[in-house]
Amino acid sequence: MYGPQTTTRSGVVPTLALAGTIAAIMQTLVTPLIADMPQLLDTSASNAAWVVTVTLLVAGVCVPVSGRLGDLIGKRRMLLVCAVPLFVGSVICALASSVVPMIIGRGLQGMGMGMVPLGIALLRDVVPTEKLSGSIALVSASMGIGGAIGLPLAAAVAQYANWRVLFWGSAGLALMIGILIYFIVPDVPAAAKGQRFDAPGAVGLAVGLVSLLLAISKGGDWGWTSGTTLGLFALAVVALLVWGFYELRTREPLVDLRTTARPRVLLTNVSSILIGVGMYAFMLIAPQLLQFPEATGYGLGQSMLAAGLYLAPGGVMMMIISPLGGKLINSRGPKFALILGALVISVGYALALPLMGTAVGIMVAGIVINSGVALAYGAMPALIMSAVPVSETAAANGFNALMRSLGTTIGSAVIGVVLAQMTMSMGGHSLASEDGFRTGLLIGCGVALVSAAVAGLIPALRTANEESKSEQTVTDEPSVRA
Repeated sequence: MYGPQTTTRSGVVPTLALAGTIAAIMQTLVTPLIADMPQLLDTSASNAAWVVTVTLLVAGVCVPVSGRLGDLIGKRRMLLVCAVPLFVGSVICALASSVVPMIIGRGLQGMGMGMVPLGIALLRDVVPTEKLSGSIALVSASMGIGGAIGLPLAAAVAQYANWRVLFWGSAGLALMIGILIYFIVPDVPAAAKGQRFDAPGAVGLAVGLVSLLLAISKGGDWGWTSGTTLGLFALAVVALLVWGFYELRTREPLVDLRTTARPRVLLTNVSSILIGVGMYAFMLIAPQLLQFPEATGYGLGQSMLAAGLYLAPGGVMMMIISPLGGKLINSRGPKFALILGALVISVGYALALPLMGTAVGIMVAGIVINSGVALAYGAMPALIMSAVPVSETAAANGFNALMRSLGTTIGSAVIGVVLAQMTMSMGGHSLASEDGFRTGLLIGCGVALVSAAVAGLIPALRTANEESKSEQTVTDEPSVRA
């Protein structure tokens, strides 16, 4: 039997980090194809947009469900399960000639996004304590690493080869990671084995999340005051309130809201949402600044491939910073690392404002911002796992991953609104203005600072000695009164 003090098989941590990286690559895979999707699939631009949206929606539902199932039936088994839809979805996309099978395939790819929280939770079972923080930091940052590295790779393939090669390549990656997990990752007894799966809770969460994420991600297209958008927001509120009421009263919930409400967990999740907003703001702004025509006076006229290559060093920096972040967590604690990460992100945005006029300047700002993201991403799971029972590790990490995803969705919507409202006219076309981009960068900086402030409110973890003293005090109270 494996335990936290047991020496692990060689390659477990790299395999889990690679799994998270591949899952993240699936998200950025279609970015270079978005503009060409209507023509490639013979459909409208609004229909083609679902190729991106469906992955977000399915991942939002499946990540917390996958986490809970990992606690119930085993994390390794669920990692293997997640690899299956990644592979099948990629094959369906590679063969697609119309928008419906492409949407189905992308939805299946979204089902595999639970790999990251499952991998992080598994580390608690198989990695020695002295190596745990660094391992968590690396696997947690793999989502950002995959996103940063995946964009230039996808752009290169899309530019120099048939677009279907992207999906055949992703199918090969999914198959490879499934094989590596099967042979390298050890099987650990399920922490919550014997408990039941909360199917009603899963359905309720799905209804609430899909309504919320759909309203946020499509509100800009449909209109924020349209009946559809407002109706979805209303449905989300009602569904999530009913879901929360049910979860508090069921014996074995999908998400233990009492544990989630603990200040250490709650404030970490709030900070995670804000970090997600701060991270994604730059991911939206930087590629546009790099690719806008030079005639605008602020655009840099780079190709999609060149833009991706300028942003790739940020992903490389995340790989470098992650193990250093683990050492920082060991020496100063995860709360310190989260605060520092948020502050570094804010510094990166502050640098981006004067440096946005050059591609190298944007690259430097991206390196700083991604360094902060690596520190923050490594600290969040460590904070969560220090405050939840072992039997809820995967579920709690899945919920935290959902909070990060919610943050990126909110960030996308907020920056999208800003850039849509602050525009300039050029050649008969409306383009986001320089002031719009500067405002977006200021929002990213401000949100990162708020995240640091929230992280500062996270209470310190009580030691076993302190808890023992507290219990002793309670025990002695009657005799004192007597």
